[in-house]
Amino acid sequence: MIRSVEKVFGYLLLAPALLPLIYVNGFLYPYVAPKTFLLRGLGIVLAAAFVLLIFSGRALYWERLRTKVAWILAALLLVTYATSLIGIDFYHSFWSIYDRGDGLLTLTVIVLYFYAILLYADRSFFERLIRLVAWVASLAALYVVFQWLQSVSGLNFPLIEDPRGRFGGTLGNAAFLAAYLGMAFFLTLLAASTFRGRWRTILYAGALLQLTAILISATRGTLLALLAAAFAALAYTAWRGAGKARNYARIGFIGLLILAGLFFAFRAQLAQMPFAPIQRIASISVTETTVASRLFVWQNIGAEALSRPFTGYGAEHIDVPFNTVYDPVGVQEQWFDRSHNAFLDYFVQFGLFGLALYLALITTCAFAAVTIMRADVRTGGLLFLLVLTYALQNFFVFDTAMTLWLFFALFAALLARESAVREIVLPVRCVPWLPEAVSGALLILLIPVCIQPVRANLLLSDAYYYHVADVRTSVALLQKGLSLGTYADLEYGYQVYEMYTSEQQSMLTGESRVIAFRFAADTLEKNLARFPYDARTAAYYALVLDAAPPEILVHEDQLRAVIDRAIELSPKRAQPHYLRANILLRKADALQAGAERIALYREAIVEMEKYIAIVPKLAEPYYVIASIYLVLGEKERSKKWADEGLALYTPNLEVAKRAARYYIQMEDWPNVARFLGDVAGAARDDLPTQYDYAKALWLAGDTQRARVIVERVKRESPRLFESDPNFVKEYNAVPSADASP
Repeated sequence: MIRSVEKVFGYLLLAPALLPLIYVNGFLYPYVAPKTFLLRGLGIVLAAAFVLLIFSGRALYWERLRTKVAWILAALLLVTYATSLIGIDFYHSFWSIYDRGDGLLTLTVIVLYFYAILLYADRSFFERLIRLVAWVASLAALYVVFQWLQSVSGLNFPLIEDPRGRFGGTLGNAAFLAAYLGMAFFLTLLAASTFRGRWRTILYAGALLQLTAILISATRGTLLALLAAAFAALAYTAWRGAGKARNYARIGFIGLLILAGLFFAFRAQLAQMPFAPIQRIASISVTETTVASRLFVWQNIGAEALSRPFTGYGAEHIDVPFNTVYDPVGVQEQWFDRSHNAFLDYFVQFGLFGLALYLALITTCAFAAVTIMRADVRTGGLLFLLVLTYALQNFFVFDTAMTLWLFFALFAALLARESAVREIVLPVRCVPWLPEAVSGALLILLIPVCIQPVRANLLLSDAYYYHVADVRTSVALLQKGLSLGTYADLEYGYQVYEMYTSEQQSMLTGESRVIAFRFAADTLEKNLARFPYDARTAAYYALVLDAAPPEILVHEDQLRAVIDRAIELSPKRAQPHYLRANILLRKADALQAGAERIALYREAIVEMEKYIAIVPKLAEPYYVIASIYLVLGEKERSKKWADEGLALYTPNLEVAKRAARYYIQMEDWPNVARFLGDVAGAARDDLPTQYDYAKALWLAGDTQRARVIVERVKRESPRLFESDPNFVKEYNAVPSADASP
């Protein structure tokens, strides 16, 4: 048995390198969750096998632990556990959620892999690792290329999924994909040198594929990091190189400088190019929406984290300071659980000690690469560029399990490669059957760590199929999933909120809607009691209560208490403040015209004015007040508030929808067209939205642009075109001479 374990152990050490290729449909988060489950499961199997090897007297490289740098990861793991124990909630810190799959458990598995590689791997392990990563990354890049070809050609290739947003390949997210390939690219170049002839050529082609996939992903952080790596490589070769290589490097370096100058000179024009990588890089500015959001998050979360500089908030709790400082004017995205900067993430979660150890790890790897350069310039240089790329891109993204495992495994393999110590047997007194018993106990952990969460995930995914067609079945599946006692409870709350507010509330009626509401409300109520710090759960619970079906009476005091909790956790978030006003507006709408009704409308206006005092530069509440004044018949005041909102408006989908509704009531068609244009721009494939935009353009007098859209609607959905007979009659009555050619 021991010999079998020893034969398998080397494969276990390399198995996580295959995970970037794994995705499984039928899961919630099919690109992330299966990788997490498998990595955690592999870690448990690795631990069980490791115990057997140690107690069986297998000689290992124990003397490698004498190297001080080998203890950086142990110290980092200790700090993460300590800060999480005194942080917000150790349970959530340990398990995380399906959407991320990080947390202390995943970090523990990755650190275990580091020490298993360090103690077991011989000097040839480095070569086996980089070869496997090279092939896997090349296949992942090939998948992205086929994904892109599928999107531009309209063909359907077997096993190739359509992208969700930018091209993310088998990692599901463009930033995750680019971060992984940005590291794997240099390992592929290294691996190619270990082959000869055709295989070397194939791997170089694989490296080119990886660069192509990174370009397709249009991930700015990785692209900028690779450009910086290219500058560093050319500068070093131009300075320290010899012969033709030195001359070519000097020419290349000067050429890159010229291209960089031209890029900045024509940045405005390049930002309009229909080529996503150049367009996205050229559009970088402090006012660009994504960049502005990132800067806001970094500045405000960093300032908030300074209140706990040594203890941090604990793993998986970046959302707590984010919700405290969240401002809808500064951030477009509603919910952040990462700062999109790995260094800031470490500081917020684990304090200064966690950040210092993470920086020490990166610095140590960089020094190791420099040391290797003295004997082997090519190998050391490529490793240094890998570390440089990893560090630079992590200023704009955050580590996933795949990139963190690869970085830690590479560090361990480098230490093993450079180590000249011999294997020794650890003097351990072995009680008969103890190794087998410990290993068996470890394997039992597969049930709570992997099997039960997998079942809960699949049940949640199945519940989505029935959540409108058969509510009872959907609720039964959800109840079964929650009964498994996994860490999925928080995730279940988020998902039942989406199910109810997005579709069940509007698509169901009668008893079915009541069942859906009660389950959503009960789940969120329990989660808020279990996770009282979670602003997202509080806001979702309040929104669900506010959307109760007419058959259910929700006590106002209960709703106000939940709203107040949501505001306490995230003071500037808009929805809870709107819900306060909604309570008053519903009461007013239920009354006949009279003084009491008018008073309630004015109370709602006061509530909105209180929110404007907190967030004065957000356009949306101005339109809310303008709409209320319109109901009161006070058109001049309504216009005044709307004009103030118009002056503050910056592109925002929700604000655009609300403003468009207001201007439709006012029959201000140019402004209707303006705001529906923003809505339509975010939904180019949604024909009903495009049709509404076309009708607004028509009424605003821009018949030429309207015809272009209407003709598309006529071609692709004649029934939709005919759904508005009055517009069809007017459209057909006007000559089409002004239509676009």
